[in-house]
Amino acid sequence: MLLTKPLLAFRPNKMDWIFATKTFVAGMLALYIAFSLNLAYPIWAIGTVFVIANPYSGMTSSKSIYRLFGTLLGAIVSIAVTPFLINTPVLLTLFLASWVGFCLYISMLDRTPRSYVSMLAGYTTVIICYNIVYYADTVSIFDMALGRFLEIALGVVCSAIVTTTIFPMHIGPAVQSRVVKTFQDVHALFDQILLDQKQLENYNQLLGNITRDASDIHVLAVHLSYEKSNLQGMTKPLQEMLHQLTMLVANLVAMSERMKQLDQIEMTYREKLKTVHAHIAEYLQDHHEIKAQELNLLPSQFESDFAALVLSAPPEQQLILNALKMDIRHFIQNVRAVKLIWQRIQQGDDSLPESMTPLTTSYPSLHRDHGVAVRGGISAFMIILIATAFWILSGWKAGFMLAEMAAISACILTAMDNPVPALKLFIRANIYSAVVVFIYAYGIFPHVTTFWELALVLAPFSIFCLMLFPHPPLAGLGLPLLMGVIMGLNLQNHYMLDQIAFFDASIGAVIGLMISAYIIHIVRAMSPDMAVQRILALHYKAVRQVLYLSYGSDFKKHLRSMLDRIGVLNSKVVQSEHLKNDINWALIETSAVIDLTRLQELIHKLPEQDSIVSDIEDLQQSLDDYFQAKEMQRTHADILQNLLHHLAVVCSATDDVENRDVAQRLKISLNNIRSSLCHQTGSQMAEHEKWIGI
Repeated sequence: MLLTKPLLAFRPNKMDWIFATKTFVAGMLALYIAFSLNLAYPIWAIGTVFVIANPYSGMTSSKSIYRLFGTLLGAIVSIAVTPFLINTPVLLTLFLASWVGFCLYISMLDRTPRSYVSMLAGYTTVIICYNIVYYADTVSIFDMALGRFLEIALGVVCSAIVTTTIFPMHIGPAVQSRVVKTFQDVHALFDQILLDQKQLENYNQLLGNITRDASDIHVLAVHLSYEKSNLQGMTKPLQEMLHQLTMLVANLVAMSERMKQLDQIEMTYREKLKTVHAHIAEYLQDHHEIKAQELNLLPSQFESDFAALVLSAPPEQQLILNALKMDIRHFIQNVRAVKLIWQRIQQGDDSLPESMTPLTTSYPSLHRDHGVAVRGGISAFMIILIATAFWILSGWKAGFMLAEMAAISACILTAMDNPVPALKLFIRANIYSAVVVFIYAYGIFPHVTTFWELALVLAPFSIFCLMLFPHPPLAGLGLPLLMGVIMGLNLQNHYMLDQIAFFDASIGAVIGLMISAYIIHIVRAMSPDMAVQRILALHYKAVRQVLYLSYGSDFKKHLRSMLDRIGVLNSKVVQSEHLKNDINWALIETSAVIDLTRLQELIHKLPEQDSIVSDIEDLQQSLDDYFQAKEMQRTHADILQNLLHHLAVVCSATDDVENRDVAQRLKISLNNIRSSLCHQTGSQMAEHEKWIGI
């Protein structure tokens, strides 16, 4: 029993008690009003309160609204479709399976809380349609759909009232603390990269943490519009600040790579670099208000410090030091841009400086895996077909519960790489809940005659389960256990538990979950290693796309999605050392893609008739071939050698470029590409050039 030790070790704190108690109060309020209005299924009202429960009021409110919209859409679809297909079970089943599969596909592509709308619209349609079929002789289609919507709306309203009035816990301060911590991590990494060569080997993991934190904050920011905190209404500027923060991550990685190159030659430069760092650190720690027109300012000693550093270095380090200078200059300017946006956010100003190009879009630039989304949709399609066919062919009256549970479980966990272990926990929780329902129904409820007694007997079990919600390792048990009991009790004004129906429904729910787990295991589930391989393939494809982008807002949006993908990669726990290295390299490769856009930019600054232009175009094609081979997981040793040859040819041709500024920038980009995209050390570069005679 994997959860036995965590459960025994669980000690609820004060916040757990407050969250669980007020959620239980909201649930009882929803149940009481549902009883008073004589709604057909009061369990949906109290169940809604528990499903959307979250310690943060903003997250509860947003999930409430999304659930309401999803339920409304599902109800509309069920009303529109059921009258035409109710007498043709095969067509109805095919439509519902296709609808849920499509909704789940859309949900998995939208990695924001809004995805809840489309997912809920899918399985809500199934629930309403199958209940209509089951109760066709007693309830009209419209009444069933309307009742479901009203019960959900009641739960949403009660949850919102209690959550926002009784000890509300806002997400704004949590987001603010995460942002401040991310800033501190960025500054700490800057200090570490420039001062502590011993720590350069593990900076990839620390940078991966920053990208993952930025992605998490991006998602949390969506909820800020649904609460009254000091960051209310700041979702867009906060997400814009996170977009700009991605440029800082790329700068830090590039700086670290240049430092590694310099250290491989010799390390005496580090003494003078301490002076450079001291002046920059002092400049960045200045807490004065930043003006929009001062974004591109640099420390007054910046140019002189670097001039002295470059002059004191041996010739083979001077190019790399100039590359480091460029990266540090961009880092300083990007830090000031991020600080300016954060400064305005804290002042309640949601505008951006006119000089800054906004990167925020209505469809956030985040990693999306269409392949996984398609497999999720196909698995949901197959699950509903098989579960519904089982219900129809068996003639089992309670089979509708089997089909409903299969549809719900096909959707709620598909965002995970492998939902099967969580589904197995759901199965266990449903078995446990059946035992608890039996105890309540036949041991406790016969002695309950008033509502306050009902609330009193439900309180201990409900509050215990609710206290598990804020703790991820235990939430997977608490939610299905509580919902299984609430739905199994089927509380109504004229309460009467049918023993046969109860056992039928319990068995059907378990079988539905088993069907879902089996199909997902075959069609959708994948190991973390397999998931990483898929994401890396998308990463290599994204690198190839940069070859044809010019530097600007489109590139920055593309870079944002690439760094978000790195955050997703760093959340995977892989066993393969090879894949761990590839994940680290992916972050390094992402930091160097700006040099691919510079190739495009520099081509336009060179005379068209110059032979170096065709050499650069050949180099771009070699880069495309190289990353396409990595994307397809093909052997690429020969392609790499061809790429290195083209790099050396272009590097040699830069000596003949008349514009020395263009030649210098081209050499810097070629060095960065060879080091960060081809992962060549200084000795490997020198050996290769000697071998080809350049």
